[in-house]
Amino acid sequence: MDPLWAAIGSFGIETVHLPAGRRPSGWGPASGPAKAAGGDTPAPVRAGGRKAVENGSSALDSIAGVRERLGSCEACRLSKTRNSIVFGEGNPCSGVLVVGEGPGASEDETGRPFVGRAGQLLDRILASVGLDRECCYIANVVKCRPPANRVPSQDEADACAWVLDAQIEAIGPGVILALGATAMARLLGLKCPLGQARAAVHDYRGIPVVVTYHPAALLRTEALKRPVWDDMKKLRRLMDEAGLPRRTGIDAG
Repeated sequence: MDPLWAAIGSFGIETVHLPAGRRPSGWGPASGPAKAAGGDTPAPVRAGGRKAVENGSSALDSIAGVRERLGSCEACRLSKTRNSIVFGEGNPCSGVLVVGEGPGASEDETGRPFVGRAGQLLDRILASVGLDRECCYIANVVKCRPPANRVPSQDEADACAWVLDAQIEAIGPGVILALGATAMARLLGLKCPLGQARAAVHDYRGIPVVVTYHPAALLRTEALKRPVWDDMKKLRRLMDEAGLPRRTGIDAG
């Protein structure tokens, strides 16, 4: 079994129904519906988010394949000081991708993204719109911890760029939530103040992007909580427009 579908099956998902929408550039022409074995009836489309995974596609098109390709990366100086590569986690078929800056101390120790204080706050932020870690996929711009939690340098972000690009292509998200200035700059190339960028919904290769403050900023400045809530309402609206699922029984208000 393809590792991606083994992961999907672990969530109890048997069939994924895709919302209509745009395809990011670089994926090639859209193909017709898959045929069921031995007949002309279309088989259910299996997908990571919006992107259909066709029969015979390379393992590199799946999150598991990207992780295998990454291996024990030594492409930049961060590999010399890390304990763990923090690749990402969540449901690659949810259609929602959350992108942060890079691992901190707790993440470097556990190999999981957003598990420290900022991660606990992120869980509450996601829950406000009916999301949890089984309803999204969480990744970072860089996969190894910068020493002293400093901002990743441009060459470090560049060394990791192909990994995030491959994750996005494998997942094919219907919407992206960019947390903080580093994620904003990496995905959108914006150098403006984050408060200014929040005013609009942006576009990454045909995928809508909502920009908001990093949870770590909220831990320092409580006044940012209201702007983040406004941004999460934008995310919820885009999810609803795209038909992306949230946790059942959740009314985010």
